Amino acid sequence: MATRSDAVQLDVQLDRNSPVPLYHQLAQAIENAITSGTLRPGDRIENEVSLTERLGLARPTARQAIQDLVRKGLLVRRRGLGTQVTRPAIHRDVRLSSLYDDLTGAGRKPRTTLLEHSTGTAASTGLKDLLDLLGPDEPLHRIRRLRFADEEPLAIMTNYVVGRYRLDDEDLVAKSLYDVLRSQGAQIAMAHQTIGARLADEDEAALLEQPRPLACVTAALSVFDDAGQLVELGRHLYLADRYSVETALVV
Repeated sequence: MATRSDAVQLDVQLDRNSPVPLYHQLAQAIENAITSGTLRPGDRIENEVSLTERLGLARPTARQAIQDLVRKGLLVRRRGLGTQVTRPAIHRDVRLSSLYDDLTGAGRKPRTTLLEHSTGTAASTGLKDLLDLLGPDEPLHRIRRLRFADEEPLAIMTNYVVGRYRLDDEDLVAKSLYDVLRSQGAQIAMAHQTIGARLADEDEAALLEQPRPLACVTAALSVFDDAGQLVELGRHLYLADRYSVETALVV
Protein backbone atom coordinates (compact mmCIF):
# COMPACT_ATOMS: atom_id res chain seq x y z
CA MET A 1 0.00 0.00 0.00
CA ALA A 2 1.36 3.38 -0.93
CA THR A 3 2.04 5.83 1.84
CA ARG A 4 2.30 9.56 1.67
CA SER A 5 6.06 9.37 1.47
CA ASP A 6 5.99 6.91 -1.45
CA ALA A 7 5.32 8.34 -4.90
CA VAL A 8 2.65 6.27 -6.65
CA GLN A 9 3.46 5.12 -10.18
CA LEU A 10 0.32 4.75 -12.28
CA ASP A 11 -0.08 2.43 -15.23
CA VAL A 12 -0.79 5.13 -17.83
CA GLN A 13 -1.54 4.17 -21.43
CA LEU A 14 -1.09 7.02 -23.92
CA ASP A 15 -2.35 6.88 -27.51
CA ARG A 16 0.02 8.95 -29.62
CA ASN A 17 -2.22 8.51 -32.67
CA SER A 18 -5.22 10.04 -30.91
CA PRO A 19 -6.29 13.62 -31.67
CA VAL A 20 -6.62 14.13 -27.89
CA PRO A 21 -3.53 16.02 -26.64
CA LEU A 22 -1.12 13.95 -24.59
CA TYR A 23 -1.31 16.30 -21.61
CA HIS A 24 -5.09 15.80 -21.51
CA GLN A 25 -4.72 12.01 -21.75
CA LEU A 26 -2.29 12.07 -18.83
CA ALA A 27 -4.50 14.38 -16.77
CA GLN A 28 -7.53 12.16 -17.45
CA ALA A 29 -5.62 9.03 -16.42
CA ILE A 30 -4.60 10.62 -13.11
CA GLU A 31 -8.13 11.98 -12.51
CA ASN A 32 -9.62 8.53 -13.19
CA ALA A 33 -7.22 7.03 -10.67
CA ILE A 34 -8.37 9.58 -8.08
CA THR A 35 -12.10 9.08 -8.68
CA SER A 36 -11.75 5.29 -8.69
CA GLY A 37 -9.83 5.27 -5.41
CA THR A 38 -6.58 3.97 -6.88
CA LEU A 39 -5.07 7.26 -5.71
CA ARG A 40 -6.29 8.26 -2.28
CA PRO A 41 -6.20 11.59 -0.44
CA GLY A 42 -2.67 12.19 0.79
CA ASP A 43 -1.02 9.95 -1.83
CA ARG A 44 1.96 11.52 -3.56
CA ILE A 45 2.29 11.17 -7.33
CA GLU A 46 5.43 11.09 -9.42
CA ASN A 47 7.14 14.37 -10.14
CA GLU A 48 7.32 15.80 -13.65
CA VAL A 49 10.84 14.49 -14.28
CA SER A 50 9.85 10.93 -13.42
CA LEU A 51 6.69 11.12 -15.51
CA THR A 52 8.50 12.45 -18.56
CA GLU A 53 11.25 9.85 -18.37
CA ARG A 54 8.93 6.91 -17.74
CA LEU A 55 6.25 7.86 -20.28
CA GLY A 56 8.46 9.44 -22.92
CA LEU A 57 6.83 12.88 -22.66
CA ALA A 58 8.12 16.39 -22.92
CA ARG A 59 8.37 18.00 -19.50
CA PRO A 60 5.93 20.86 -20.39
CA THR A 61 3.35 18.19 -21.29
CA ALA A 62 3.56 16.56 -17.85
CA ARG A 63 3.60 19.98 -16.18
CA GLN A 64 0.42 21.07 -17.96
CA ALA A 65 -1.40 17.86 -17.02
CA ILE A 66 -0.54 18.28 -13.35
CA GLN A 67 -1.36 21.98 -13.37
CA ASP A 68 -4.80 21.29 -14.85
CA LEU A 69 -5.54 18.94 -11.93
CA VAL A 70 -4.20 21.48 -9.43
CA ARG A 71 -6.62 24.06 -10.87
CA LYS A 72 -9.48 21.57 -10.53
CA GLY A 73 -8.61 21.06 -6.87
CA LEU A 74 -7.68 17.38 -7.25
CA LEU A 75 -3.95 17.82 -6.64
CA VAL A 76 -1.93 20.20 -4.50
CA ARG A 77 1.77 21.05 -4.68
CA ARG A 78 3.45 21.18 -1.25
CA ARG A 79 6.98 22.38 -0.69
CA GLY A 80 9.10 19.52 0.59
CA LEU A 81 6.36 16.94 -0.04
CA GLY A 82 5.79 17.09 -3.78
CA THR A 83 2.40 16.79 -5.50
CA GLN A 84 -0.34 15.11 -3.46
CA VAL A 85 -3.97 14.10 -3.94
CA THR A 86 -6.17 16.48 -1.97
CA ARG A 87 -9.05 15.67 0.32
CA PRO A 88 -12.44 17.02 -0.76
CA ALA A 89 -12.75 20.64 0.30
CA ILE A 90 -15.31 21.72 2.88
CA HIS A 91 -17.71 24.28 1.39
CA ARG A 92 -19.81 26.35 3.78
CA ASP A 93 -22.52 28.78 2.82
CA VAL A 94 -22.95 32.10 4.60
CA ARG A 95 -25.08 31.12 7.57
CA LEU A 96 -24.31 30.56 11.22
CA SER A 97 -23.51 26.90 11.61
CA SER A 98 -21.08 24.65 13.43
CA LEU A 99 -18.11 23.23 11.55
CA TYR A 100 -18.73 20.01 13.48
CA ASP A 101 -22.27 19.79 12.04
CA ASP A 102 -21.12 20.84 8.56
CA LEU A 103 -18.53 18.07 8.50
CA THR A 104 -21.06 15.50 9.64
CA GLY A 105 -23.57 16.72 7.03
CA ALA A 106 -20.94 16.39 4.32
CA GLY A 107 -20.29 12.77 5.24
CA ARG A 108 -16.96 13.54 6.89
CA LYS A 109 -15.90 12.31 10.33
CA PRO A 110 -15.15 15.20 12.71
CA ARG A 111 -12.81 14.90 15.67
CA THR A 112 -11.68 17.54 18.13
CA THR A 113 -8.58 17.98 20.27
CA LEU A 114 -8.95 20.49 23.08
CA LEU A 115 -5.74 22.54 23.17
CA GLU A 116 -6.75 24.99 25.89
CA HIS A 117 -9.66 25.83 28.17
CA SER A 118 -8.94 28.67 30.55
CA THR A 119 -10.88 31.44 32.25
CA GLY A 120 -10.21 35.14 32.54
CA THR A 121 -11.77 38.51 31.85
CA ALA A 122 -12.36 40.59 28.75
CA ALA A 123 -9.44 42.82 29.77
CA SER A 124 -7.07 39.84 30.07
CA THR A 125 -7.64 38.85 26.43
CA GLY A 126 -6.29 42.12 25.07
CA LEU A 127 -8.88 41.97 22.27
CA LYS A 128 -10.36 45.37 21.45
CA ASP A 129 -13.42 43.72 19.92
CA LEU A 130 -14.29 42.15 23.26
CA LEU A 131 -13.67 45.33 25.22
CA ASP A 132 -15.95 47.20 22.81
CA LEU A 133 -18.77 44.75 23.62
CA LEU A 134 -18.15 43.83 27.26
CA GLY A 135 -16.97 45.41 30.47
CA PRO A 136 -13.28 44.81 31.23
CA ASP A 137 -14.14 42.61 34.25
CA GLU A 138 -16.64 40.42 32.38
CA PRO A 139 -15.64 36.75 33.00
CA LEU A 140 -14.88 34.66 29.93
CA HIS A 141 -13.91 31.17 28.85
CA ARG A 142 -11.03 30.95 26.38
CA ILE A 143 -11.19 27.78 24.31
CA ARG A 144 -8.67 26.68 21.69
CA ARG A 145 -9.44 23.53 19.69
CA LEU A 146 -7.97 21.64 16.76
CA ARG A 147 -10.69 20.25 14.49
CA PHE A 148 -10.02 17.21 12.29
CA ALA A 149 -11.93 15.94 9.26
CA ASP A 150 -11.40 12.23 8.59
CA GLU A 151 -8.33 12.29 10.86
CA GLU A 152 -6.75 15.17 8.92
CA PRO A 153 -6.27 18.54 10.69
CA LEU A 154 -8.52 21.17 9.12
CA ALA A 155 -8.95 24.12 11.48
CA ILE A 156 -7.67 25.81 14.63
CA MET A 157 -10.57 27.43 16.47
CA THR A 158 -10.22 29.94 19.30
CA ASN A 159 -13.43 31.03 21.05
CA TYR A 160 -14.14 33.47 23.84
CA VAL A 161 -17.43 32.53 25.52
CA VAL A 162 -19.10 34.72 28.14
CA GLY A 163 -18.81 33.31 31.64
CA ARG A 164 -22.53 32.80 32.29
CA TYR A 165 -22.31 29.51 30.38
CA ARG A 166 -20.85 26.32 31.86
CA LEU A 167 -18.40 24.56 29.55
CA ASP A 168 -17.31 21.00 30.19
CA ASP A 169 -14.13 19.75 28.53
CA GLU A 170 -15.74 16.46 27.52
CA ASP A 171 -18.60 18.30 25.80
CA LEU A 172 -16.17 20.60 23.98
CA VAL A 173 -14.49 17.54 22.50
CA ALA A 174 -17.60 15.49 21.70
CA LYS A 175 -20.09 18.17 20.60
CA SER A 176 -20.33 21.37 18.63
CA LEU A 177 -19.94 24.54 20.70
CA TYR A 178 -23.34 25.83 19.60
CA ASP A 179 -25.04 22.62 20.72
CA VAL A 180 -23.41 23.02 24.13
CA LEU A 181 -24.56 26.63 24.40
CA ARG A 182 -28.10 25.95 23.19
CA SER A 183 -28.45 23.12 25.69
CA GLN A 184 -28.00 25.79 28.39
CA GLY A 185 -30.66 28.07 26.98
CA ALA A 186 -28.64 30.26 24.61
CA GLN A 187 -31.00 31.74 22.02
CA ILE A 188 -28.49 32.46 19.27
CA ALA A 189 -30.05 34.98 16.93
CA MET A 190 -27.39 36.91 14.98
CA ALA A 191 -23.73 36.90 14.06
CA HIS A 192 -21.24 39.15 12.33
CA GLN A 193 -18.48 37.44 10.37
CA THR A 194 -15.40 38.72 8.59
CA ILE A 195 -13.55 36.37 6.22
CA GLY A 196 -9.88 36.96 5.49
CA ALA A 197 -6.63 35.17 4.70
CA ARG A 198 -3.11 35.01 6.08
CA LEU A 199 -0.11 32.73 6.41
CA ALA A 200 0.03 30.38 9.37
CA ASP A 201 2.74 30.93 11.95
CA GLU A 202 5.15 28.18 12.99
CA ASP A 203 2.95 26.86 15.82
CA GLU A 204 -0.19 26.85 13.66
CA ALA A 205 1.52 25.09 10.77
CA ALA A 206 2.80 22.41 13.15
CA LEU A 207 -0.70 21.83 14.54
CA LEU A 208 -2.11 21.59 11.01
CA GLU A 209 0.75 19.22 10.07
CA GLN A 210 1.76 21.25 7.03
CA PRO A 211 5.02 22.88 5.93
CA ARG A 212 5.38 26.64 5.76
CA PRO A 213 4.56 28.92 4.04
CA LEU A 214 0.96 27.82 4.57
CA ALA A 215 -2.00 29.80 3.23
CA CYS A 216 -5.05 29.83 5.49
CA VAL A 217 -8.57 31.24 5.50
CA THR A 218 -9.50 33.21 8.61
CA ALA A 219 -12.92 33.88 10.11
CA ALA A 220 -13.67 36.42 12.84
CA LEU A 221 -17.11 35.88 14.41
CA SER A 222 -19.18 37.81 16.93
CA VAL A 223 -22.31 35.87 17.97
CA PHE A 224 -25.28 37.43 19.81
CA ASP A 225 -28.45 36.13 21.46
CA ASP A 226 -32.01 37.33 20.89
CA ALA A 227 -31.55 40.07 23.50
CA GLY A 228 -28.54 41.47 21.63
CA GLN A 229 -26.04 40.25 24.22
CA LEU A 230 -22.73 38.76 23.18
CA VAL A 231 -22.58 34.96 23.42
CA GLU A 232 -19.16 34.28 21.99
CA LEU A 233 -16.41 35.69 19.84
CA GLY A 234 -14.49 33.35 17.53
CA ARG A 235 -11.14 33.55 15.78
CA HIS A 236 -10.80 30.60 13.41
CA LEU A 237 -8.06 29.47 11.03
CA TYR A 238 -8.71 26.98 8.20
CA LEU A 239 -6.48 25.30 5.61
CA ALA A 240 -7.10 27.32 2.45
CA ASP A 241 -6.95 24.35 0.08
CA ARG A 242 -9.60 22.42 2.05
CA TYR A 243 -12.05 25.11 3.06
CA SER A 244 -14.12 27.74 1.29
CA VAL A 245 -17.09 29.99 2.01
CA GLU A 246 -19.91 30.26 -0.51
CA THR A 247 -22.34 33.15 -0.83
CA ALA A 248 -25.23 34.00 -3.11
CA LEU A 249 -25.29 37.45 -4.68
CA VAL A 250 -28.55 39.10 -5.64
CA VAL A 251 -28.48 41.37 -8.70
